[in-house]
Amino acid sequence: MRSRSWMFVGGMLAGATTGWLLGQQRFSYHRRDLFSPRPLRRLAALGFLAGQDGVDTVRLLRDYLAWERQPMLRRRAEAIVRRMEATLV
Repeated sequence: MRSRSWMFVGGMLAGATTGWLLGQQRFSYHRRDLFSPRPLRRLAALGFLAGQDGVDTVRLLRDYLAWERQPMLRRRAEAIVRRMEATLV
């Protein structure tokens, strides 16, 4: 019985660690897509970053706003920045 418990705990730790690593990889993937030449990827990256509150995300989105030329994507990014700034204050 003890052996099963240790295997279960080990499996849980391995699963949690794997999930965390995949999440970090996904986050960096979306950060790169924010400056993609494809507008749909940029829109998807904005949607992902909208759920990531933090000062670093606001800084990244401000850099993005200085770079982005499409009005629809700029408006979406501006709305996300305003919302994040309101929650951070």
